Amino acid sequence: MNLLRLLLLVQIATPLIPSQTAPAGPANPPEALVRNLYEQVMARQPVGIPEDADMKILAPYLSKALLHKIDSSIACLDDWYRQNPEPHLKPEIGWLELGYFSGENERASPQTYLIEKTQSEKDGSFRVYVRLTRAYPQGSPSIWRIAAVVIRENGHFVVNDVIYLKDEDYDEGRLSEGLSAGCDGPRWVGFGNQRNDLKQQK
Repeated sequence: MNLLRLLLLVQIATPLIPSQTAPAGPANPPEALVRNLYEQVMARQPVGIPEDADMKILAPYLSKALLHKIDSSIACLDDWYRQNPEPHLKPEIGWLELGYFSGENERASPQTYLIEKTQSEKDGSFRVYVRLTRAYPQGSPSIWRIAAVVIRENGHFVVNDVIYLKDEDYDEGRLSEGLSAGCDGPRWVGFGNQRNDLKQQK
C-alpha cells in the first residue's frame, strides 16, 4: 500500500518538475534564459542579421527594446543601399559581420560556452557572465567573455543587451551600440562629423 502511494505521488509531482529545455519563465533564474539562448546560438551560429527562421527562434529571448534596435538597424542597412546604389560597394555597417551574442571577427562563431556567474545590478537587471571558446587546428583555443544583460519584461526574463567585455585583444563594446553605429534610427548617416553635418542641413 505504501509503495502504491509513493508511485502515485511521483506521478503527480513529475509534471511539476521543469525540463532543462523548457522556455525560461518567471520561476527560472536569469541564467536559465541565457543558457537556453546560448544553446540556440551554438546550434545556429548567427552572424549579422539572423535569418528569418533563426530570428523566429531567437526573438522570444530578447527584449522589445533590443528587437526594436535590430529592426532599426535593418532599416538603416536598407537606407545605406538606397544612398549607395552602386552594386559593387560593400556596406560600411560593421554589424553585418558581428556575432550578436559573441563578438566580431573570429569571435562571431564560438564553439562552446560556459555560464560563469550572475550578478544583480542596482537597476534591477542582471548580468550573466558567459565564457566563450573557439578552437583552432593549430595553437591554443581563443577564450573570451561576454555579459548578457537580463531584465524582467511582462513577467519573464529577456536579454536586453550583450556586453563584449574588454580583454587584451578588444575594447569593451555593446551590441546595442554596434547596431546603431553610423545610424540615426532607421537612417544611415555615416560616422564622424557626417551626423552633425546632416543635422545642420535640416
